[in-house]
Amino acid sequence: MKNKLFQGSENMFFKKKQKLVEQPLYYWEEKSYMLIVPKSADDNILKDSIERINKIKDLEISENNYSIKDNAMHLKIIYKNINYEVGLYLGEISVPEYYFNNNSLFTKKEKEDLLKATKSITIFMKFSEDYKLSYHLQLKLANALVPDMLGLMDESAEKIFSGKWVRMTAKSNVLPNPKDMFSVQAVVGENEKVWLHTHGLCRCGISELEILESDSNNYQNHYNLISTYALYLLDKREKYENLTEGAYIGVLINNQPVVVTSIPWIEALKNYKKLKLGGISDRQGGHNSKSNVIFLYKSEEDENNKIISKINVFDKFWGENPLFFVSDEETNRMKSLAIERFNYVKEAFKDKTNEIIIKIGIPLSEKGKFEHIWFELLEIKNNKFKAKLTQEPYDIENMHPGYVAWFSIEDITDWLIYTKDFSVNPDNAYLLEK
Repeated sequence: MKNKLFQGSENMFFKKKQKLVEQPLYYWEEKSYMLIVPKSADDNILKDSIERINKIKDLEISENNYSIKDNAMHLKIIYKNINYEVGLYLGEISVPEYYFNNNSLFTKKEKEDLLKATKSITIFMKFSEDYKLSYHLQLKLANALVPDMLGLMDESAEKIFSGKWVRMTAKSNVLPNPKDMFSVQAVVGENEKVWLHTHGLCRCGISELEILESDSNNYQNHYNLISTYALYLLDKREKYENLTEGAYIGVLINNQPVVVTSIPWIEALKNYKKLKLGGISDRQGGHNSKSNVIFLYKSEEDENNKIISKINVFDKFWGENPLFFVSDEETNRMKSLAIERFNYVKEAFKDKTNEIIIKIGIPLSEKGKFEHIWFELLEIKNNKFKAKLTQEPYDIENMHPGYVAWFSIEDITDWLIYTKDFSVNPDNAYLLEK
């Protein structure tokens, strides 16, 4: 679908004297585009959905323009005191198979049905400054439009979700996991070089992110770094122009701090000589609008003097367990969701073949601070449970693996259920539904 926009554009990246220029945002970057795949779609599917949309809590439709001829609809809505404009239309779809890469959350039948789908309802909207709320609203609208959807293709993030996940997430009182708002893709080139880049951040008013000259030995660590930085920016609600500031997002071995920054790709490429993967030739069909390449500051002095270094200068410092920070906002979201869906843990605990671990927030000496560590679930009594510590804490003395105690459901931050076939967390708890 997107490729049609790039025909005849081979020379679009150069002005006179071969000057490289940043391109305007594409439609899927300026607004959030999602395609709902229904089990079946008749010509009245949009018209019949208005009553269901009206039932969304805290939502009011202030204007509704429906075109029978075009099978399209334009809505003006107010959701939690924020104004939005939403476009909808019935059209065609062809789901790319690569959207399913490394995605094990679909059954074989679900994947086959989605790949064979030809009809979809496109829903597009511009996000407000509350990106996470806007994303949740779009999922709520999608669920109201097609309650029995097969799946949802997020064109802006180049991801696909199960209809069951959309239903569960739309009905939740907790905002979705911000990791679902974007994707990190890896392109492999010659000599095991890897180019990492995101999709989905531009619709949030944030630049897309890239790591150049990663490799097969380090791309997983670099993937975690780019994901953590993206989450940091979403929490900060940073705009395009503020991304050059340093962000302290983690710690490597020898207490090496991870302080990242980023610069626009048109400037960043000057730091890479003879770059092949992610270079000029790879930007003729995309990755040429708002996209920043990530660099590091090796020291406070470098940060003060704006001396940047490439990501790979830290490759020998990753170790086995680098520490990346999670914001208080995200920790609180995870906690709320884990508590909201704790009944799945109670039910799964009845099957003794399942292994369940629960992350508990243990208070630290500094008021209001917690260390969040994993315990093995041993026993449940109503909203109390007994659990055994499985890891060595960082900052808690006199507490070591094997420590056993009773906790309340309010102490939970996260949980994981290991069944014999797959693992389940609060975000994909629908997998346990019969």
